[in-house]
Amino acid sequence: MEKDVPIVVVKEVGKSYGTVEALKEVSFVVERGEIFGLIGPDGAGKSTLFRILTTLLLADKGTATIGGLDVATDYKQIRTKVGYMPGRFSLYQDLSVEENLEFFATVFHTTVQENYDLIKDIYQQIEPFRKRRAGALSGGMKQKLALSCALIHKPDILFLDEPTTGVDPVSRKEFWQMLRNLREQGITIVVSTPIMDEARQCDRIAFINHGKIHGIDTPERILQQFASILCPPSLEREEVRHETAPVIEVEQLTKCFGNFTAVDHISFQVNRGEIFGFLGANGAGKTTAMRMLCGLSKPTSGIGKVAGYDIFREAEQVKKHIGYMSQKFSLYEDLKVWENIRLFAGIYGMKEQEIERKTEELLDRLGLADERDTLVKSLPVGWKQKLAFSVSIFHEPRIVFLDEPTGGVDPATRRQFWELIYQAADQGITIFVTTHYMDEAEYCNRISIMVDGQIKALDTPARLKQQFGAETMDDVFQQLARGAVRKAD
Repeated sequence: MEKDVPIVVVKEVGKSYGTVEALKEVSFVVERGEIFGLIGPDGAGKSTLFRILTTLLLADKGTATIGGLDVATDYKQIRTKVGYMPGRFSLYQDLSVEENLEFFATVFHTTVQENYDLIKDIYQQIEPFRKRRAGALSGGMKQKLALSCALIHKPDILFLDEPTTGVDPVSRKEFWQMLRNLREQGITIVVSTPIMDEARQCDRIAFINHGKIHGIDTPERILQQFASILCPPSLEREEVRHETAPVIEVEQLTKCFGNFTAVDHISFQVNRGEIFGFLGANGAGKTTAMRMLCGLSKPTSGIGKVAGYDIFREAEQVKKHIGYMSQKFSLYEDLKVWENIRLFAGIYGMKEQEIERKTEELLDRLGLADERDTLVKSLPVGWKQKLAFSVSIFHEPRIVFLDEPTGGVDPATRRQFWELIYQAADQGITIFVTTHYMDEAEYCNRISIMVDGQIKALDTPARLKQQFGAETMDDVFQQLARGAVRKAD
């Protein structure tokens, strides 16, 4: 096919799920060899569009072609020409790195050896861990493996649905360098992302909202035109002062797995009502440290106290006096809104009358009174997120641990979530949060940054930027994380 003919042509595509219109007369083209971005809030229709273009879903109306082939009638041919990294599933967690790659090569009737040159630069970074289960890899390593698997049959075009969700800033930077290298090899890339710094690296972006494309242009023009949704202003906060008694005390805390020291003699304190950012690259030891503080994993040595309870001897008391929310799991999707609230309140030992009263108050406050009988899986992502956070502090804990709570969430919804965090902190609840978004790091009172299992920096965002001669927290993070000796594995 001629080079100046678009590789993707979408004309008036529509798709409904019952009464919900996911896509409404969507039309656009993607030129060969470009990086084309799809940007929009959660629930805008991005994933539905990806699934149609990769022949996994049929549109209700309209047409779409990939390389001149119709997605409805020529799906078998198209599947040999596209690579796809979906947002949630692309690897077999129980297969090893090597087995995943061989499996995908077999599916496409090729071999790893035949197209190894295409993935060599990416795969060499994970090859030392080729015998390790995919589920045991860090976020950055999983991402590299998934990209290798998507490329192994030498596709003409790559579809990447939020490929860097849950991945640290250093790994994200490496990933986008890989995409630029692939473009130079003639591969067209269509990518969705909730991260505006990534959107700026596309040649063109389309802004999609409520199933409609509202504009297609250069990144700067689109981000300027739809700034209220894509680039909301930073939050301002007048901090409420609380007594400075520490609610988390850690001294020389260490965790070893065999000969490997995941957390290496860390020490710090966190005060009441403080928003404490706990940062680090994938594999730095953050999750292991947080599991110890939540009473889920016993330390090898050192001292840790949370809400006045010893994490080694009084782990059950620790669990009762904290709240917890993670990106991966926090609500039961097949339970109704009120059933989720009741379940978690019961787990935390709250009394029946108190649960009933506070449930009504919470639903009114969140504007979810009309959704009390709605299954959680039917809620928009932003609502789920607000509900999950509110449930995690429903029993009024002294501390709430948030493990990457805004991963994969659009900028406007993330801002709303941080307003809830500020409200909780103003009430005296201590917030202990991990995040890979460096703009969120700016919202914390203090930040620690872990490298190779140790805390290498701890201070306010302003002082850290001053100390490292940096303009942003992303610059600080990049400087520290690049000094890591052990690889995120």
